[in-house]
Amino acid sequence: MSSYPPRADALVNDMAVRADADPANAIAFQGAPGAYSHQAVRELFPAAAPLPCASFEDAIEAVQSRRAAKAVIPIENSLHGRVADIHFLLPESGLFVVGEHFVRVRHCLLGLGNQADLRQVISHPQALGQVRGRLRSLGIEPVQFFDTAAAAAQVAGAGDASVGAIASRLAAELYGLTIFAEGVEDADHNTTRFVVLSREPGDVPAPGVPVMTSLNFEVRNVPAALFKSLGGFATNGINITKLESYIRDGSFAAAEFYAEIVGSPADPGCALALEELAFHTKWVRLLGTYPQVRSRTS
Repeated sequence: MSSYPPRADALVNDMAVRADADPANAIAFQGAPGAYSHQAVRELFPAAAPLPCASFEDAIEAVQSRRAAKAVIPIENSLHGRVADIHFLLPESGLFVVGEHFVRVRHCLLGLGNQADLRQVISHPQALGQVRGRLRSLGIEPVQFFDTAAAAAQVAGAGDASVGAIASRLAAELYGLTIFAEGVEDADHNTTRFVVLSREPGDVPAPGVPVMTSLNFEVRNVPAALFKSLGGFATNGINITKLESYIRDGSFAAAEFYAEIVGSPADPGCALALEELAFHTKWVRLLGTYPQVRSRTS
């Protein structure tokens, strides 16, 4: 049984039929139709057949099983940090990171009837946290829901003008809701970064195009292991833009890391840095090299 509200479930079924008819043109994403991940797919691949999936694992599995050509997965948000457990999911998936995309998250206050009728709004907890100040000023009670776009579908189907939703403009269009206000987030830099996953590595970027490389590795359980592992990046002038640690399988002995660097393994300096990294770690996995969409220099 679907966990989506009926209005969203009908769209999910329709979109799935279209994607299944043309898997080479299908792009998987997590969430209900109208989610910000859906918006990212439409911005990146306007001619594609978006395929909604209930979880990040389902979106990745759709690519693995060739039900979809690619998946678009959120990886970090400028307000809340890491979004998906990409460091767990990606290395085990056998997929490659082949692109990145940034979505400026502009939350909309949606509903039926008039804004003056609103007493509550429902949305994902992260979205509600991002509009906390605005809702307080309006005297509207926030109520948690499992998904932003599904919240919009729930409001549309329930027909109660006292309950609205915080979701995207796309969700309003899909479910026929009125946009009472747009850009109600408390911080105007609210942006989510997505990565594009594929079964095959991405095309080699043209010379001179700035690129990013994603990788993960496990340090040895010895003093200064991380310091020694990363020394080659400093001596070769390679910028590390992301470094996140995590543990796996209940072990607290040594950490694994997900990292992103500016550059390609084909660059001499980057190759030397990765060689030194491999020498001081148990293993290194290169997850993909792809064009840099937004500069990492301040």
